[in-house]
Amino acid sequence: MGWFDFARSSDSPVIETRDIPLFPLEAVLFPGGLLPLKIFEQRYLDMAAACLKDNKPFGICLIARGDETGKPAEPHGVGTLAEIGNCEMEQLGILQIIARGGRRFRIIEAHSRADHLLQGRVEIIPDNGPLAMPPERQRLLPLLRRVVSDLGRERIPEPHHFDDAEWVGYRITEVLPIQNLAKQKLLELEDPLARLEILEKFLDQRQLLG
Repeated sequence: MGWFDFARSSDSPVIETRDIPLFPLEAVLFPGGLLPLKIFEQRYLDMAAACLKDNKPFGICLIARGDETGKPAEPHGVGTLAEIGNCEMEQLGILQIIARGGRRFRIIEAHSRADHLLQGRVEIIPDNGPLAMPPERQRLLPLLRRVVSDLGRERIPEPHHFDDAEWVGYRITEVLPIQNLAKQKLLELEDPLARLEILEKFLDQRQLLG
């Protein structure tokens, strides 16, 4: 068996790469989450129109350096694919959309196009797949259930996966009143159980768990 046959037969996961437009923001989008956006810069209006036309996602990344408007900002290295949900233009030149979080990605390289839109080549971070909530983290669930009930389906859409450790971790993180950089670090974590442990310690310190 040759080298390429051996490589194809190995158990190592195939790395998926994509070329996508990047939208650096002062916000963190999590897989399965929703993020309302008001778009008015022409480069992002054109990006949204192209994504809607071709039914393709764009990438949302937290800004590491720079601003949301003007010159392309430098993004953090890990972001989330975003699909456009609801889309409205109640005022000419201002597009309001709901971005739905898909899978996470890691930026391989990025460059500014002629229209000042940031274009990135990214690798898709493999999904962990469903992971059962460990018994020692079940005490997180009553708080999350209250939050989900209070915010409603428009903010946290169904289906709700209270038995999935990754879903629970993402949902708690996105509603916490913490700095975006802390949310970014939790987004980047590869281990959903480690994310839950950090969240439990944080909430325990603030006496928010029963």
